Amino acid sequence: MNIAEGIVMLELEMSVMGRTSQIHPTLLHDGHSAVLVDTGTPGLLKAFQAEFAKAGVPFANLTAVILTHSDIDHIGSIQDIIQATDRPLDIYAHTVEQPYIQGEKPSIKMTPERVARMTAQLPEDARRRMEAVLLHPPTAKVTHTVADGDVLPLFGGIDVIFTPGHTPGHISLYHRSSKTLIVGDAAVAQDGTVQGPNPQATPDMPTALESLKKFAKFDIDKAIFYHGGLCDSRINEQFRQIANSAIK
Repeated sequence: MNIAEGIVMLELEMSVMGRTSQIHPTLLHDGHSAVLVDTGTPGLLKAFQAEFAKAGVPFANLTAVILTHSDIDHIGSIQDIIQATDRPLDIYAHTVEQPYIQGEKPSIKMTPERVARMTAQLPEDARRRMEAVLLHPPTAKVTHTVADGDVLPLFGGIDVIFTPGHTPGHISLYHRSSKTLIVGDAAVAQDGTVQGPNPQATPDMPTALESLKKFAKFDIDKAIFYHGGLCDSRINEQFRQIANSAIK
């Protein structure tokens, strides 16, 4: 879905533990280069290529990937995407998230104990395959680390907003020229309404809610939620209400 000139909200299906849902990575582009924000679960390379084609953007134009954080539904196809390009890709992520993306630290969410509970009811072969993916997710070398307040010199400027809570190094992004907020998993949405952070997937909810207050300094016309899609009504007001009502 075209959100504005040079920014597309992709729509892909992912399946985790037998549950299918839609995710919304973001594609930024001009006539010469393209940048992808987040890479879905493992095995989605062809789906990404189809979405690029649908948007009229050659996959060969991809020059960089920005990873909002290291959860497997955001980094799952990173290696396949890297291998499918004929040039080195720049990989951006927050400094705190870098060791998780590079496989130097284990996930704070997918511990062996949690994975064992999640997969306990699966047949043995399926359980082993799922354990292998969850405990040893794809990795990538982060070539550019970012910090809160950085402005990436891409497509008219992209502000980096450090929004920890969902993960320690989670970031959101603000595309200046279209006034679009790329939320990542800092919050979820449903039917155009902001729901706040997902408590089941957010280990540090107080920090996650506090992070939402950072969006107030930006003039947001539209917001792309990785889980929930596009919201384009009263975005700043919705975020402010959630943050203020939850934190006393």
